Amino acid sequence: MSPRFQERWRHWQHGLVQSLLGHQDYAATRIMLLAALGTISLPLYYLVWRFFLQQDYESLVLRGIGVALCLVGLFARRFSKRMLEIYLLVALSYIIPFFFTFMFLMNHASPVWTQSLLVGLITLFHFDMTIACLAYCIGTALACVGAILVGHGDALLSRPVLEQLPIHWFTIAVLSVVKVGRDVLEQEKLAGMGAGLATVAHELRTPLTSVDANVRGLNRILQKSAGHDDADRAHAHDALTRIQFEVRHMNHMIDLFLLSASAVSRKLHPNEAVSMAGAVDAVMKRYPFAGQAQQQAVVVEVRENFVFAGQSELCVVILLNLLRNALKAIHRAGKGRVRIIVDGGHATPRLLFIDTGCGIAARRMPLIFQRFYSYPAHNGSGIGLALCKQIVEAWNARIRCISRETAYAIFVLEFPSGAPRPAH
Repeated sequence: MSPRFQERWRHWQHGLVQSLLGHQDYAATRIMLLAALGTISLPLYYLVWRFFLQQDYESLVLRGIGVALCLVGLFARRFSKRMLEIYLLVALSYIIPFFFTFMFLMNHASPVWTQSLLVGLITLFHFDMTIACLAYCIGTALACVGAILVGHGDALLSRPVLEQLPIHWFTIAVLSVVKVGRDVLEQEKLAGMGAGLATVAHELRTPLTSVDANVRGLNRILQKSAGHDDADRAHAHDALTRIQFEVRHMNHMIDLFLLSASAVSRKLHPNEAVSMAGAVDAVMKRYPFAGQAQQQAVVVEVRENFVFAGQSELCVVILLNLLRNALKAIHRAGKGRVRIIVDGGHATPRLLFIDTGCGIAARRMPLIFQRFYSYPAHNGSGIGLALCKQIVEAWNARIRCISRETAYAIFVLEFPSGAPRPAH
């Protein structure tokens, strides 16, 4: 097996794992798989129940609407978080509670539709509890209204139907308890991971602080020393500068890991009005540039400042990560500059991070916001952009990327227009 093929195989495996691990991407993947299953099974079972094992009241129209909703779900990866939630509510309400309950009532709780409805409810309550409960109430109510409108209202109070209701409700209650218990267990695991990371971070920061202090001391000694070995002193100074840069970078990565570990339990929602120009200025002062040349490669352009509802500390984390990625892209390409544009005068207030470095290949674009994905392999932790997206979406904002390989990459952060209304 050639090295090139092996590398492609590893990238494919990595991309598949990321598709299944990322929170929103995992949800989209699950929806796509279920949508594909529904697209096949809905017409297939129509043929089975209509022509082979006949069931009464089979409707090609009702199944056709379900297939149309499933076909839309095949493009779930392109949906925003809000669109995904709306689609889930509509599709789940129709396909599971409405369609299955309607057929259950029309067939007077026949064994086939009794079991089908039960399987549908088990599937439904594997989704988010809020969406599942809303979908169940909406879909069941519409199914009851539909049965009354077509003249089968008597089925609602028939003995076979009433006998099944306690079973359905008990199934829903059990699934809800199991899901809540699983969520609590996951929160406890994440809290334990956060505590462990905090201990590791504390142990790491102590030697890093010592190294940084010694580097500053050696730099002062070199500056005060006199002699003719200026070249050696310059090399030593460059080495110490590089060590100091790496120490600051490691401290930044420790902060990033700790924030990522606590992001689930931490309140990411906006609680203050943040000035974007102020946040950019703070980042430019805090970033550990590797020399004057690297700092001069970054240009800040404030076309019009804007204020948004967010958190100052988290905004700095986002901007530090984007700046670091942009400078790494320039370094990898051996060319380019970085432009940071604050554009509050746009119809949607936005921040642009533009680098003219190596760009991002089209095949990698769907993966860049997925947790633990990094390119090249083992180049970074792979949590930075995923964390940025999680924070930005908690602020009802949006982050996206426009790129052309070997030419440029533009990260666009778009914020809701109008005065910010931070939560207290």
